[in-house]
Amino acid sequence: MEHWVQTCRHELLDRTLIWSERHLRHALRQFEQHHNTHRPHQAMNQAAPLRAVPEPITDPGHISCLDIRHRDRLAGVIHDYRHAA
Repeated sequence: MEHWVQTCRHELLDRTLIWSERHLRHALRQFEQHHNTHRPHQAMNQAAPLRAVPEPITDPGHISCLDIRHRDRLAGVIHDYRHAA
């Protein structure tokens, strides 16, 4: 838990001006979702707690034509990157 609080503080709260309790709760929900579904964790072999590690892409032709989508959360404090479907 201490590690999560430290990560939340460094990656979110130190970079965000919180206006109200409602804004704080929204920011923490967004960070929690990002932390558990997108952010890689070293202890889990670069997986996220709620997402398995995908199979590596080894075909050079497939790597050169990947379509990666970028989505900002919390006005750009958090960045999500995904393969386009």
